[in-house]
Amino acid sequence: MGSLTIRLDERLEADLERIASQQGRSKSELVRDVLRRYTTAELFELARAELRPFAEREGFISDEDFFREFS
Repeated sequence: MGSLTIRLDERLEADLERIASQQGRSKSELVRDVLRRYTTAELFELARAELRPFAEREGFISDEDFFREFS
């Protein structure tokens, strides 16, 4: 497992500590979960951007076009 060191301002540190304490989790566990969610969303958006030209070529301009076709 890799590691990462970051600096937090006092407010963010206090907020993180409060949330972690209320959830009964460590700050590291909380930050890993947040980073996992963020990277998943970003990877989805990157894939979506790569596929957009192919979809548009087939007439799918919006999400609604896609869901109308495949719902």
